Amino acid sequence: MAATEPATPDDRTAARRRGRVSARTIGLLAAIALGVLGLDQLTKYLVVTDLAMGQTVPLLGELLQLHRTSNSGAAFSFATGFTWVLSLVAVGVIVFIVWFAPRIRSLAWATMFGLVLGGAFGNLVDRLFRDSGWGNGLVVDFIQIWGFPAIFNVADIAITSAMALFVLLSLRGVRLDGTRAPAADVDDEPDED
Repeated sequence: MAATEPATPDDRTAARRRGRVSARTIGLLAAIALGVLGLDQLTKYLVVTDLAMGQTVPLLGELLQLHRTSNSGAAFSFATGFTWVLSLVAVGVIVFIVWFAPRIRSLAWATMFGLVLGGAFGNLVDRLFRDSGWGNGLVVDFIQIWGFPAIFNVADIAITSAMALFVLLSLRGVRLDGTRAPAADVDDEPDED
């Protein structure tokens, strides 16, 4: 039977920290999600109110234009015709983030999850309440950049930014509690005499 070593004060502090909900991270996550949702819905409202379907308004010549369209699928029109499935996926993502949020201690990770939550909610609102109705509505897209193969919206920008932040945090070894993962040993081969 192996003997266990007593926990050090640092171990006990870390365990208490993991068990406690961080009001700062929850507040940041919620504020970002609400900000993204609000900006997304406001811009979609303005576009639907002021632009006809298919109408284009240049903002920076051809480089940046508003072009109103709608999308029944995901990004790049992937899964067109599966709007109700995408609605269920969005609900699943939202439920997971709300359930998982109390475990987050890092402000950077809270930012990432807030961007995803706000973006998922923004497009879900369209799918639930626009055009064809509950679970089958079309997402309003309107931002067109020259040379980019898709037209998108604020929710899409938030989700894409979150994925870029996810990759950056993962590559830097930032954990959900804000600490960094220790660097792996470079010298994995045995020493030769």
